[in-house]
Amino acid sequence: MSDPITDLIHHPYQPPATFAAPQPGVFKASTVFFADVAAMRARDWKTKAGYTYGLHGTPTTFTLEERLATLEGGTDCLLVPSGLAAISLVAFALLKTGGEVLIPDNAYGPNKALAAGELANFGVSHRFYDAMDPEDLAAKLSDRTQLVWLEAAGSVTMEFPDLPALVAVCRERGVVTALDNTWGAGLAFAPFDLDGSGQGVDVSVHALTKYPSGGGDVLMGSVITRDARLHQALKLTHMRMGWGVGVGDVETLLRSLPSIALRYEAHDRSAREIAHWLQGRDEIAQVLHPALEGSPGHANWQRLCGAADRAAGLFSVVFDERFSAEDVDRFCDGLRLFRLGYSWGGPISLVVPYDIGLMRDASVARWPHRGTLVRFSVGLEAVEDLLADLAQALAAL
Repeated sequence: MSDPITDLIHHPYQPPATFAAPQPGVFKASTVFFADVAAMRARDWKTKAGYTYGLHGTPTTFTLEERLATLEGGTDCLLVPSGLAAISLVAFALLKTGGEVLIPDNAYGPNKALAAGELANFGVSHRFYDAMDPEDLAAKLSDRTQLVWLEAAGSVTMEFPDLPALVAVCRERGVVTALDNTWGAGLAFAPFDLDGSGQGVDVSVHALTKYPSGGGDVLMGSVITRDARLHQALKLTHMRMGWGVGVGDVETLLRSLPSIALRYEAHDRSAREIAHWLQGRDEIAQVLHPALEGSPGHANWQRLCGAADRAAGLFSVVFDERFSAEDVDRFCDGLRLFRLGYSWGGPISLVVPYDIGLMRDASVARWPHRGTLVRFSVGLEAVEDLLADLAQALAAL
């Protein structure tokens, strides 16, 4: 070769392979080279024994998958572009036309929207069950039920279900369970070992956007299992859907993951202090936080998470009914440190008002409060400053 451009592209230099540093290397690739045709034909994309194409994994994505599986106590992990994509992967892989999925009434809203939209279009029906009543779940299981979703704590209203009891109901009927474990983050409890004997959920999905990222700047999700058969079913659908993640985002998660426990505990500590303070305010009818006595499912949280004594930095409050929805909106607008925004798990505290009447399925469980609900995600600011911010906004009411 004589043209310098060709020499540049096919440069033979290879750096020595002994480099080691705190952070793993970042490999960006769509194309992966093979030594020869025999190696190309022998390589199997369904395992981590080698590399075939960037979409099927690189050393960087494999490293993150293995670390996340370790965090949650699983054996296999798949990465997808968001937490909702993780929910979608499970649904598309495990549900078939004519089947049914059961979803807790207090589940993450987009999970319900997926069931009412794409899944319904594909001939998959759905029903809601009361997450706080295992007997309600048992009564609604049928021969058509192919998947049951679990969530702890419930999205927005923060009820904490009896996960071992719900899983036991499904195991008795041979129905696959999938848990949205974003709140627990692999730290509050072990999703694959809920009772200390290895009995747990079949699949755990995690919005890595939240605590694993910790910066409010990454969108990614994971699907983790302990069952090789389930993992292969999920992996085949993952391949056919063409889901991939940006390696720059993978690098960010690998950078932040070692500090997840420290950050989770800091969020938790501040959130509990603020939640206790709000319990003493007469503007608030109820504080919904699983670790607080009187919150729905507190005893369930105590049994499952009490040993670790961990909870996410997330809670909701119900305003006294003398305050209108417009009043509560003014309260939210009056906050200076709490910013209006969805998601959670980042350094900045967030607040969102919700109309619960639009979220709950009236056929399952009636919302017992008439006041307006506000969800708080507590960041990493000084608690004293956050309390002062809440005090001035409440005073304006």
